[in-house]
Amino acid sequence: MRKVLGPSFYSRPAPVVARELLGKFLVRRVRGRELAGMITETEAYEGLDDLASHASRGRTPHTEVMFGESGRWYVYLIYGMYSMLNIVTGPNGHPSAVLIRGTDMVSGPGRLTRALAVTKTENANRATKETGLWIEDRGTRVPSRRIRNTPRIGVAYAGEHWAAKPWRFVYDPDDVS
Repeated sequence: MRKVLGPSFYSRPAPVVARELLGKFLVRRVRGRELAGMITETEAYEGLDDLASHASRGRTPHTEVMFGESGRWYVYLIYGMYSMLNIVTGPNGHPSAVLIRGTDMVSGPGRLTRALAVTKTENANRATKETGLWIEDRGTRVPSRRIRNTPRIGVAYAGEHWAAKPWRFVYDPDDVS
């Protein structure tokens, strides 16, 4: 079973979507070839109050996509060299997104976007086959006991409350414990 996830999947709170993306497949069509990896690590960013979120500074040209319809990509550049791939979640007008941090084929958000040739040109595109970048449910079951919740990475600037939020979700498909 290969089902492309649609806007209704993403139209929920970012922490819920982030957890449920584990085990889904990030798919990229590059030069007529499909590359796919099972999502194993995500981070949630939820609303204007989340000081770790770009949206906490308000609606700007940079963050506009986060305030729009769910199921669109929010791609931005950090350190002038790494694209970060996020999927917009929640209802229209409520800025939230999930950062895709890794798959079973590539760990680390910058390495992931490089491996899949994802750049800012994908920003604001819908997550559909037509755009060449989407997420599929292939029926993989992810047992709750194999999901770890941890604080998000690299957000100490947001203050202790927001930095400590356990909104990073990690699934190790090889962990047999």
